[in-house]
Amino acid sequence: MVIIDVGRFALLLLAGTGAGLVGATAGLASLVSYPALLAAGLPPVVANMTNTVAMMGTTAGAAGGARPELAGQGRRLLPLCAITTVGGGCGGLVLLLSPANAFTVVVPWLIAGASVVLMAGPRLRRMAEHREHRGIGPLTGIAAFLAGAYGGYFGAAAGVLMLALLTTVWSQPLARTNAAKNIATGAANLVAAVVFACTGTVFWPAAIAVGLGSVAGSWLGSVLVRYLPATPLRIAIGLGGLGLAAVLGWQAYAT
Repeated sequence: MVIIDVGRFALLLLAGTGAGLVGATAGLASLVSYPALLAAGLPPVVANMTNTVAMMGTTAGAAGGARPELAGQGRRLLPLCAITTVGGGCGGLVLLLSPANAFTVVVPWLIAGASVVLMAGPRLRRMAEHREHRGIGPLTGIAAFLAGAYGGYFGAAAGVLMLALLTTVWSQPLARTNAAKNIATGAANLVAAVVFACTGTVFWPAAIAVGLGSVAGSWLGSVLVRYLPATPLRIAIGLGGLGLAAVLGWQAYAT
């Protein structure tokens, strides 16, 4: 049985703050919060479900901190969020219906792939700089659904995948696209969080600690992204993600 004492609660609160900060800026919140939940003693699937619920704090904080960037984007965000919401629900159901050992085996590959996409983010954005503004077409909708499903299943770097997608189809400042990304991935997280809260195993003390910290961290991150270049942070987190994938892969395949 996992017991969250005052010290562990404080550490999870700090981890949530860091997760919110990097989630709002680099789209990789779960690569901070998920390992922290594992370190607190939660089993992998329980940690993932708990993390999904806790990351709703990141969405709330990011939305509050990025209100200027979100202004005028409602018409595009509504269909995008509808698509990612359906995707998130599908991903959450897949997690609930699949064996726990399957999740343990696939997670290192998901983290490694997400980390590579994260480090390729600047190149993807440079490739998209010359493109004209476009809405949500069929191919974009399919890609958004898959990103939402990935977010509902695991979530680490789902924001990176969504940011890479949106920068290829929308021509606007990165801060505005980043704000839209936070809302779209939050919609996918919301339905998965509801599914997990009702039918899954969420460890609520840890979810509350990480969630509270992520509200503050994501609000700060949404403000900082207006002024700070995110490339060094993305590279550092991407390398850290590859290291985490290697450790979790070794643990999964050694047992």
